[in-house]
Amino acid sequence: MAVTFEVLAEPNRRRILDLLRDGERSVGDLVDELALSQPSVSKHLRTLREAGLVVVRPDAQRRWYQLRSEPLREVDAWLDPYRRAWAERLDALERHLDDMED
Repeated sequence: MAVTFEVLAEPNRRRILDLLRDGERSVGDLVDELALSQPSVSKHLRTLREAGLVVVRPDAQRRWYQLRSEPLREVDAWLDPYRRAWAERLDALERHLDDMED
C-alpha cells in the first residue's frame, strides 16, 4: 500500500485517475484533457499501471486505459478507522455545542 500512496502523491496521476473514473480512455484523450505532453502522460500511465491502479487494453494502434478499483479499496479500508474516529469526535463536538446553546 505504500507504493499506492507514493503514486497517488503526484497530482497529475490523481487527475488521470479522476478522468478514468468515468470509463476507459486512450492516451490521446488524456493528453487533450490534461494539457500535458504525450510522453509525460505515458510516463504517468506506466507508473499507474505498475502500481496496479490502471490496466491497459490494446485495440489496433490505440491503447485504452481503465481504472482498477482494488488498490483504492485497500486504501479506503485502511483509512476507515481514521474516518470513523474523526466522525465520532465531530459528533461529540456537535453535541457539546448543542448543549452550550441551552
